[in-house]
Amino acid sequence: MIPRTLYDSDHQIFRDSVRKLIENEALPRHAEWEKAGCVSRDIWLQAGSQGFLCPMVPEKYGGVGGDFRFNAIVGEEIGRAGASGLGWTLHSDIAVPYVVRYGSEAQKKKYLPKCISGELIMAIAMTEPGTGSDLQAITTTAVRHGDEYILNGSKTFITNGIMSDLVIVVAKTDPAAGGKGISLFLVEAGLDGFSKGQNLEKLGMKAQDTAELFFQDVRVPAENLLGEEGRGFIYLMQDLPQERLSVAVSGMGTCKVLIEQTVTYTQQRKAFGSNVAAFQNTQFKLAELDTEVTSAEVFVDRCTELLIADQLDTVTASKAKLLVTDLQCRVADECLQLHGGWGYMWDYQVCRAFADSRVQRIYAGSNEIMKLIIARGLFK
Repeated sequence: MIPRTLYDSDHQIFRDSVRKLIENEALPRHAEWEKAGCVSRDIWLQAGSQGFLCPMVPEKYGGVGGDFRFNAIVGEEIGRAGASGLGWTLHSDIAVPYVVRYGSEAQKKKYLPKCISGELIMAIAMTEPGTGSDLQAITTTAVRHGDEYILNGSKTFITNGIMSDLVIVVAKTDPAAGGKGISLFLVEAGLDGFSKGQNLEKLGMKAQDTAELFFQDVRVPAENLLGEEGRGFIYLMQDLPQERLSVAVSGMGTCKVLIEQTVTYTQQRKAFGSNVAAFQNTQFKLAELDTEVTSAEVFVDRCTELLIADQLDTVTASKAKLLVTDLQCRVADECLQLHGGWGYMWDYQVCRAFADSRVQRIYAGSNEIMKLIIARGLFK
């Protein structure tokens, strides 16, 4: 094993606490949440009370002012546990940082303390039914009218969409200006004209609420413009490296635990007079996967170091997302195969991980987009 020098004893104490909460409070209820299509709000409040939400928020707003390593630990532990219903990483790693970086002082004071406590759940609404990864093609509009913006449009595949109290909505304030006409808005749930559609039924991540959002003449106070008008696309591009690293981090947690569980299972499972672990195919498959996972973890840890130093570029983050999510799907597939028929049973984590992992190659920018970004870095 290669020692992970990125983390020290304080991080291990934090990790143990996160793991304890997930194992004791989330996992026993996860099957119930899968049937309900969302988790309970109290698990958010529990996470908030123990400091597991938004650890990077500065102390002046109620946070601990930590760095991304604490976020990474939460993501790894969610991946390790298979507790895919917990939308904490979308909230802490992706949505809240926009408020921290681009929000006004009034916005920060109003929203951040409740984001940290778990009283306020955030989502970010980028994707539209016809746009996918093409952010510049969005059609949602926000037209200035006095001290308000009139918001019209729809979004889909929004994580935390049903439970969200505050949504960052990506809209065009100048449709003729392309990417330069995109702005971000903080839209509170309950505003007239803002409605949430059905909780979408998915292949995996069944306990994580994923919604359609609709905006019909929603009057958003001008003070809820996030950052400057027309700079939304720039903000999104600047924050995508952390989002993509967050996806890679959770994927690493899944990869590692599936290999551990498969090693244990194959040592116990008998076939043709011996345990499955004795077969050369089993040993070679797991040896190959473990080698790739170890190599990927070293790269992801290095990306985390770069992010902390504010040096993680879009190309490198795209490589991490591409590498880990492709590997995650392959690990889930191969480990399920080594479990045989039992691997196809929902009671086994490898089965749920097989379903949950597939979306990793799609969201935060599809892996095809990752390849385009990496290729542009090569042929610039």
